[in-house]
Parts: sequence; structure tokens; C-alpha cells
Amino acid sequence: MSNIDSIRGTERQAGKKIGGTIGIFLFLTLLGLFMAMPIYLAVIMSVKPVQELFIFPPKFYVIDPTLDNFRDMFQKLSNLWVPFSRYVFNSVLITICVTAAQCFFGAMAAFVLAKCDLPGIKLLNKLIVLSLLYQSNVIYIMQYIILAKLHLIDTYGALIFPSMASPMCVFLMRQSMTAFPDEIIEAAKTDGADMFMICWKIVIPNQKPALMTMIIFSFQSAWNIQGGTLVYTESLKTLPTVVQQAANGGLAYAGIAMAAAVFMLIPPVIIFMVAQKQVIETMAYSGIRD
Repeated sequence: MSNIDSIRGTERQAGKKIGGTIGIFLFLTLLGLFMAMPIYLAVIMSVKPVQELFIFPPKFYVIDPTLDNFRDMFQKLSNLWVPFSRYVFNSVLITICVTAAQCFFGAMAAFVLAKCDLPGIKLLNKLIVLSLLYQSNVIYIMQYIILAKLHLIDTYGALIFPSMASPMCVFLMRQSMTAFPDEIIEAAKTDGADMFMICWKIVIPNQKPALMTMIIFSFQSAWNIQGGTLVYTESLKTLPTVVQQAANGGLAYAGIAMAAAVFMLIPPVIIFMVAQKQVIETMAYSGIRD
């Protein structure tokens, strides 16, 4: 009887595990659909003709799909004071500069915080974690004053320099480097390597998952930089600024605004698809270990 009871207990446990797995799967499926809904609506709105935009209540499908919104987007945005390609160039330039700067400075700062025994390191780590709670709007006035004193208003520098440092990038890299063996660093010191060589020749080449994750976050934030209050010259404005201006044109420009939003969505999606395999591995080391 004991064997039969143990078998029945095992079957009940297996049934509970299967039921829990199915519940988790259904929950994650609903959560994924909820998160994908804005992207779906943006794509649907971008291929809707103008007459379907005024249908009430709005429909979640397209009756007569068309690509006229994308054609009108290139035509109308190209007929502004500067060509549409200029806005794309500005966004690409700023995105590359900001992403490269965040990866460079974030990696070096994370190495010092993770592998250098200096006074106040634990306090600095706690301050970085605390800074994740604050948005850039908190220090926006101070940033504007500093940029004005440096005569960077209405230049590319006003969009690049404030975004060169990211607490999120430093936090991710620091948590990843914490798992790197200290014995390898000590062996490199014994062989005569200095800290700069250890950082760039030994530690960082082994942080590819964290670097790819940092590139994803940096690229996404830099690609969406507007800077409408920092840049006034039309030839220096970025693509998100022009999309916002088109969205403010009313419902008649909703299709063009959605087409531009879908166009802006393509580069971050490509970057994420290329580096998505590295994200999960980095998140496994993102817990706070002090």
C-alpha cells in the first residue's frame, strides 16, 4: 500500500506541476499580447487609409490596407525646410555617438566599481542604484544652465553630452564584472599588466553578453532623443522631433505619424533581434550582490 500511495502522491505532484506550467504559460502569453498591442496598433494605423481613421468606434483591423501613408510621409517630411534624409542623418549620428560613449565610459566605470578596492566604493554602488529611480527630467534645469554656459545650446553637443553617461549601463556592467574571477586579474598583475590593460584586454572581452545588453538599452534611448528645447535650428533636429510635430497636426496626420513611428521602430527591433540571445544571460547576473 505504501508503494501505491507514493505513486499516487507522485502523480498528484506531477499534475500540479503541469497545471502550474500551463498557468504560467497562459499568463505569459496574455502579458506578451498586452505588450505587443501598441506595436500592432501602430502598424495597423500606418497602413489604414485616411477614411478609415475617422471610423468610430475604431477597428482593430484594416479593411482596405494601403502604403500611401509611408509615401505621404516621405513626401511631406521631405518638403519641409530641410530634407527628410537630414533628420535621419541627425538621429543616426547622435545615436552612434551616444551609444559608443555610454559603452566606453560605462565599461570603464563598471570595472573600477567592481574590481578596484577603493575607499567609498560601496557607497558609490549604492548611489548608482539609487540614481536608477530618478529620471533625467529631475536635473533638466541644471543641465540646461550648464549647456548654456558652455555655449552648447542649438548644437549637436546639447543632445550628445547629457546622454554620454547612463546609470543603467554602469549598473549592468558592474554586476556582470562582479562575477569575473579575481584570480585571473591577480595573475595578470603578476605578469606585469597594468589596470588599463586588464580592463580592456582581459575583463571587457569576456563581457560580451553585458556589452550587447548595454548596446540595446543605449541604442533605444539614444534613437528616441528629441531635444526640442535644446535645438532650434531645423537642420539639427532629430527624427523623433519631426514625428512629434507630425503627430501634433491632428487626426488627418495620424496615418503619417504612425508610418513615421513604424519607420523609427525598425532600427531598434533589428538591434534587439541581433543581440537578444545575450540579454537573458546578462539578466542572470543583474542581482545586487554587495
